Amino acid sequence: MESPAKQPKKISPKKTPIPEQDPLVRKTNFEEVSLGYTPVQAKEEAGRCLQCRDPKCVTGCPVNVPIPRFIKALREGDFMGAIAIVREANLLPAVCGRVCPQESQCEKLCTLAKKMEAVAIGRLERFVADQEMQNGGSNVPAIAPATGRKAAIVGSGPSGLTCAYDLARQGHSVTIFEALHEPGGVLVYGIPEFRLPKKIVAREIEALKRMGVTIETNAVVGKLISIDELMTEFDVCFIGTGAGLPRFMDIEGEHLNGVYSANEFLTRINLMRAYRFPEFDTPVKRGDRVAVVGGGNVAMDAARTALRIGAREATMIYRRSLAELPARKEEVHHAQEEGIRFELCANPVRITGDGGAVTAVECVRMDLCELDASGRKSPKPVAGSEFLVPADVVIMAVGTGANPLVPQSTKNLDVNHRKYIIADEETGRTSRDGVFAGGDIVTGSATVISAMGAGRKAAKAMHEYLTLRTRS
Repeated sequence: MESPAKQPKKISPKKTPIPEQDPLVRKTNFEEVSLGYTPVQAKEEAGRCLQCRDPKCVTGCPVNVPIPRFIKALREGDFMGAIAIVREANLLPAVCGRVCPQESQCEKLCTLAKKMEAVAIGRLERFVADQEMQNGGSNVPAIAPATGRKAAIVGSGPSGLTCAYDLARQGHSVTIFEALHEPGGVLVYGIPEFRLPKKIVAREIEALKRMGVTIETNAVVGKLISIDELMTEFDVCFIGTGAGLPRFMDIEGEHLNGVYSANEFLTRINLMRAYRFPEFDTPVKRGDRVAVVGGGNVAMDAARTALRIGAREATMIYRRSLAELPARKEEVHHAQEEGIRFELCANPVRITGDGGAVTAVECVRMDLCELDASGRKSPKPVAGSEFLVPADVVIMAVGTGANPLVPQSTKNLDVNHRKYIIADEETGRTSRDGVFAGGDIVTGSATVISAMGAGRKAAKAMHEYLTLRTRS
């Protein structure tokens, strides 16, 4: 008698839910919101992967993590094998699993996403990275014999760390120059503890040091030392200084006490450890009513951080609708759960004050009209619709500009009209021989993983450059 045909496993249409802190509890602390999958939950979610022969998810990842391969290993219970596969392409899996916008990258191209929710690739990446940490931490990868060539990396953010990692693996001597007193760039000073714990970043940086990479902090390139001087000591240089120049709206009242750029606000919170108050008493104004202008991930981070350091009320002011918020959907959802108030289709026209201190943000209602160059509806002010949002702290999260120190202090380094360094998209080559660049200092503010992708491309081109010079 023939055995009955094996029935295909039924795939759940939705992602396996991930445990999270209760919103009423988490908004009073800086502990992680998402608690991560258990092994059972991770295997359940990994079982949803179709193991496509032509995995589009890989092409959606800026560093091309071999996603189906690591998920297959995870599904089979080989957690350490899974993380080893991830690390073939990604130096920072625990970081990317927490903060990357997977919904617009790898998960967007997941085959399941055509009819149901995509595989939770980011959550699975975080799981295997955390399993690695629980089992002794990351191992140093195989490193090629020393080449005798020296590479300088300016900036220790995602692009710089990734570039250093790939160059070190090729046997080159690598030194990172970081302007602040702690390495990590935006991973440390920009992203709040409740989204990305500092110990996660520190662990990955420690692994880089074990590979032989030297990190010099308090080294402000463009002030204390120039690119020209570095190039007399090093064979190649990578510039990954980011886009950390704050932007304001140039409206009345931005000079008042209590007005911050999101960069300053988050940097003070992160580097001065406000998340460990009262052990560390950070010099930042703890507002009762906080207004945050903007709708991106940085704006969301600022508003949620303000709640955690004591604000009774935090309001997001954004000139378009909820559907057009540029922040990650997960972050918007978490903010709503925590009680952040959204003042949508509104735009500030001035900040009011009393005795030099902020009292409110005067806004005007916006009407969404025809599509603009970005493909979104263009907001137009509605005459006579002015209203006040009471606030004693205002945080401007309306974008950033190129870090000016290196471009302004380096001869023959071409920049565009927005003062970003001009570099080849595929190689990171600049107008200066031997000088490469990537990440936000080239593209403007983007994602952690896209900056890492730029660092990888530049490292490949730098290795080829060094190899050719060695032969000649």
